[in-house]
Amino acid sequence: MPTPQYPVRTDCPTCGDPLHVTRLECETCGTAIEGHFLLNSLSRLPGDSLNFLESFIRNKGVIKDIEVDLGISYPTVRARLDDVVNQLGFNEQRKLRPSQEREERRSILERLSNGTITAETAATLMASLNERSQS
Repeated sequence: MPTPQYPVRTDCPTCGDPLHVTRLECETCGTAIEGHFLLNSLSRLPGDSLNFLESFIRNKGVIKDIEVDLGISYPTVRARLDDVVNQLGFNEQRKLRPSQEREERRSILERLSNGTITAETAATLMASLNERSQS
């Protein structure tokens, strides 16, 4: 009977600090290697973020396809992508690239058009976008 396999836990259940892998073992022959092994940043993502990232890659970053694949809306896709970017530590506020600025403006106008945000919220988001574009 095969040994059950569980996702690798990346944080200590007691203190919350990162855990380190110290043993690797071959399931077939039992050969084991002990030492201190680092997990890459992707392996430290929570399961829901990994599922999102797999969908993102499977759909080659095409947001419309990700929406269909996961059954979520455009703003939810963007929010989840932002979450993954933050979880990977790329959350520094940098000046937006022109393509990012255009995409964010389009998103705000689309949300305003379909009624998911008010004109006041859209104006606030546009002002914030202008600040980020100039920094």
